[in-house]
Amino acid sequence: MSSSDYRIIDLFAGIGGIRLGFEKHGCKSVFSSEWDEHAKKIYKDNFGEEPFGDINLIEPKDIPDHDILLAGFPCQPFSIAGKGLGFSDTRGTLFFNIEEILRVKKPKAFLLENVKRLTTHDKGNTFQTIKNKLENLGYHLHYKVLNSLEYGGVPQKRERIYIIGFLGKVDFDFPEKLEGYKPLAEILENDADIESKYFLSEEIKNKRFEKLKKEPPMPSIWHENIGGNISALPYSCALRAGGSYNYLVVNGVRRLTGREMLRLQGFPDSYKINVPYTQARKVAGNSVTVTVIERIAENLIKSLNKLD
Repeated sequence: MSSSDYRIIDLFAGIGGIRLGFEKHGCKSVFSSEWDEHAKKIYKDNFGEEPFGDINLIEPKDIPDHDILLAGFPCQPFSIAGKGLGFSDTRGTLFFNIEEILRVKKPKAFLLENVKRLTTHDKGNTFQTIKNKLENLGYHLHYKVLNSLEYGGVPQKRERIYIIGFLGKVDFDFPEKLEGYKPLAEILENDADIESKYFLSEEIKNKRFEKLKKEPPMPSIWHENIGGNISALPYSCALRAGGSYNYLVVNGVRRLTGREMLRLQGFPDSYKINVPYTQARKVAGNSVTVTVIERIAENLIKSLNKLD
């Protein structure tokens, strides 16, 4: 089979970052699901289809046949930024929807994405449960934590675990580290073109500069941690859906625009943003790094071709 013959489904689709990565290699989407109304709106504007809503409201047997299941399933139950409740959080149980779809539809392969902490949550028991359930369905697993800074060529430090499964034994390699990443200068818009609402008040700006310990690189994105310390780096810390408005600050003076956030996630400039800024921040923080997915997809398809 050629990659253009592979059918994908896009679960917990967000704004379609995983789908974009696989479509670059010719895969065709036959089903998508996302419950967030703002994400659905962006998805429809960019892909021409509105995702099905709550995944709990469709029977696995009614989902179209597909070759590759894709799912960036909700990460808040396992994240450091969240409460880390895991499967005791109702969102954490959505993994079991994936398990049931895999059991019923038996696609040839899948890609799951989640936060790095998934591997250590509950002393590793949560991840072991996930692995056991996937292997009991007959899938052979490959998994690795990849940093977007090192594997996606974008200036964002974003560590995520990627779990690959094949319905059959096959060699699979995650992509190699890249030599470097795109400089911030190619991501950031010109300050002169930015609306005034993005700029910090003098009070907040002065507080940021007072906390800075050394001369910042230029350009830089400033990050304030829980302890109130400021780091000015030539790349961004991970975008977060629930981050404060001043969590990440460009050169200490303004917030990131929606376009800049999507660029940090590897989205092309042709990707449309049709929601308010508050929602753009949320969906960008919940998304995946498209360029990392593109590289994983290329290797996954090569391995899948060996199974056919």
